[in-house]
Amino acid sequence: EALLLVHEEGIENRLARHLKNHRALVAGIEAMGLQMHVAPEYRLPMLNTVRIPAGVEDAALRGYLLANFNLEIGGGLGDLKDKVWRIGLMGHYSSPEKILFLLSALNVALAAQGVKTDLTGGQDVAMAILQE
Repeated sequence: EALLLVHEEGIENRLARHLKNHRALVAGIEAMGLQMHVAPEYRLPMLNTVRIPAGVEDAALRGYLLANFNLEIGGGLGDLKDKVWRIGLMGHYSSPEKILFLLSALNVALAAQGVKTDLTGGQDVAMAILQE
């Protein structure tokens, strides 16, 4: 079924969609005042790593997202444990709706830990890219 979906969408269209959604997510994250972990030339559109802001408890934030939004993001592994979040944009989850939902939910979860972000700025730049 997965291969049929790729065939129906077309591999070039699928790659373009993933890249555009990655660009929108990164722009939104950065406009909110957060930082990506990996330099642009080494990023993968399907797996994005975001640096956890100082003072934010990783497990508590991810638990909050899961409990309140049914949204799961990964924590860092190995040396990156408690330092980054891993956000996947693959297949069905690589969509404008999922990106905007993630930005909003992340904003709420960070606010619950006392961290303010610029959600409006993040959504605005993400939408500009998604509407290209």
